[in-house]
Parts: sequence; structure tokens; C-alpha cells
Amino acid sequence: MLASLCALIESRDPHAFGHARRTAELAVTLAERLGWSRGELGTLRLGALLHDVGKVAVPVAVLRKPSALEPVELAAIRRHPLVGARLLSRVPAARPGLASVLFHHERWDGCGYPLGRAGEEIPPEARVVAIADAFDAMTTRSAYRRALSVSQALAEIDDCAGAQFDPVYAQSFVELWERAAAAAAAAS
Repeated sequence: MLASLCALIESRDPHAFGHARRTAELAVTLAERLGWSRGELGTLRLGALLHDVGKVAVPVAVLRKPSALEPVELAAIRRHPLVGARLLSRVPAARPGLASVLFHHERWDGCGYPLGRAGEEIPPEARVVAIADAFDAMTTRSAYRRALSVSQALAEIDDCAGAQFDPVYAQSFVELWERAAAAAAAAS
């Protein structure tokens, strides 16, 4: 079922191919660094894989639009967390992932959507998915913009720490990449 849902989302937007898997891998890697338990990692992986399931209700033309969205189109995109949470609430096996689906577009400063939660009101798994989701979106070409380099995306994560992202999680994410780059450079 999980694979089918991910495939359905990806089939509607060719630029989304692999996004759920990459987001899950990034999220789990960060959570491992933060010391999360095996159970917490499983819940996180599930939520990250399903975080965009609500986009099944967004018109394909909106998902693939190569220019700025009109207000009504933006509203359709901003409904996807609520739609996804409603869909998953009916599937007992998927319910552990609900927090990531519903809250992954909330912001640390409270200016996110769909409910305007702030800081620690946002479940930890959603805060991790938010960083992984944004990083993958920034480093992947889309219909409306070119991909950023890893260093540009990391700078953006760092710049948005404390506003868009949990500052501790964002710092850990950036440090994780920097350490991996340093280790790769030392090995070569």
C-alpha cells in the first residue's frame, strides 16, 4: 500500500520522482544523529514517505505549473497536509505517520500551515521531515525552478534556522552534511 501511494504521488508530478524516498532517508539520517530510538525512526520513516500523500487531491496542472501559482492554486497546495491527514486517518497502519503528514509545513516561528503551530507545538517528527523535505526540494529541479547546489541549500537551511526550522535540528542537519563532506575529502 505504501509503495502504491508513493507511486501515485510521483506519477502526478514527474519532478517528484524519488522525493518521498529521499526525504525519508534524509529525515532518518538526521534523527539517528539526534539519537532517536528504533521505534521513533520507524514512525518517522513512515511519515516522511507519506508526507505529500494529500497532493493526490491537487490538480495535476497545479503540480506541474512552471510559473507562479495564483492564490486559488496556492490554496489547493496548502490544503495537502489536511487532505493527507484525513486520508491516512482511515488507514490504521498509516496512522503513526499522521503527525509528519499534517504538520510538515508548519514553521518554527508559527507562520506555516495548515494550523499555524509554532516551536515545540510542532511534533518532532514533523520538524525533522520539514528540513529533509525542504532540502530535497531545493536540491531537485522542479517545473518552476532550477535545483540549488548542496552548499546553497545548506546555507538556506542555516539561514532559516529559528524561523522556518527548528534551530537545533537545522544546525544538526547542516553539521551532518559538513562532517560527511569533510570525511569524503579526507578519504580522497
